[in-house]
Amino acid sequence: MKSANLLHIADSERDADMRYAIGVPVSDPFIFLRCDGRSIAVLNDLEVDRARMHGQVDRVLPMSRYLRAARNRGTKSPSLADAAVALCREAKVKKVTVPFTFPVGVARQLRKHGLRVKVRDGWFLPEREFKTAAEVKMISAVLMMAEVGLAEGIHALKRAKIGRDRRLIFQGVPLTCEKLRSVIETAVLQAGGVATNTIVAQGAQSCDPHERGHGPLLAHLPLVMDIFPRSARTGYYGDISRTVVRGRASEAVRKQYATVARGQTIAFDLVRDGVAGAQVHAAVERFFRSEGYRTGRRRGHPVGFFHGTGHGLGLEIHEYPKANRTSECVLRAGHVVTIEPGLYYPETGGVRLEDVVLVTTGEPQNLTQFEKVLEI
Repeated sequence: MKSANLLHIADSERDADMRYAIGVPVSDPFIFLRCDGRSIAVLNDLEVDRARMHGQVDRVLPMSRYLRAARNRGTKSPSLADAAVALCREAKVKKVTVPFTFPVGVARQLRKHGLRVKVRDGWFLPEREFKTAAEVKMISAVLMMAEVGLAEGIHALKRAKIGRDRRLIFQGVPLTCEKLRSVIETAVLQAGGVATNTIVAQGAQSCDPHERGHGPLLAHLPLVMDIFPRSARTGYYGDISRTVVRGRASEAVRKQYATVARGQTIAFDLVRDGVAGAQVHAAVERFFRSEGYRTGRRRGHPVGFFHGTGHGLGLEIHEYPKANRTSECVLRAGHVVTIEPGLYYPETGGVRLEDVVLVTTGEPQNLTQFEKVLEI
């Protein structure tokens, strides 16, 4: 059976499918076509030489060639869609399959010129789902960048003195979430990664898993640090979370931390080829309930364990498969996923631990090396 002709128009700086297809970051939108088992990229003329040298498509062609072809056919101000039509005509392609996220307006233009356009659900490039050994190395490399940032953050916390009202003092001034985030992100940048929206949240703020955190940091309270940088070189993401207390944790926080750590171990023990993501999540939920940690809502806000146990990781920070309550995903060897259970209660604060694992037919391979220590 003949494979579909794949067409996409986007940049590879932000679009993961295009980055996977061409292998290099290109900030301007370009055309990608895969037909008859061969791949073609049509780029801005200034990008052609770089893409030919470092890219991984079979042919790299200049955009000017196809814009000129469109003008020769009577289009006064040709667009990328017009260039794509010219490319398809040259390749004798009459029907194309585009990703689910393909722009509606561009698809309309293609159809106007007589191309049949089919939208593909799910993975546009199905091979992206299973990570190769080379991809696992790239993810491991960016995880190390995240760990460098985390180490610098913890070092700053250790150096901070406990001042009045339990405020942490670093280099003579109060240590804030914003300052600690800058320490972490600067270290990641120096290691070759780009970290944005790093989470440094404490107390009640840490009970919102996506709250970045703001204001002064205090001793003796749990602090959630969640770092998910992108490699500046490869485009792959890493993701790591740790919860620490500068000073002494309360007994309630210690129990909560130990419960989350045990929940993560339970997930590790279940992650295997052929296991449903929902099954992994349900096991963690059952354990938390058995320890007395209930999930629900208080005063309009969720408490307990109300997010998923994990998600896929690669050229996007959130990829297939998911491990949550409603997931229909089945884990397969070659998937790279996070394992990140958490418990969140306003009276104690949030606790989350996150590692990244490679799914295998046996025990998962933990790609995260950073230690887990509550009190520092």
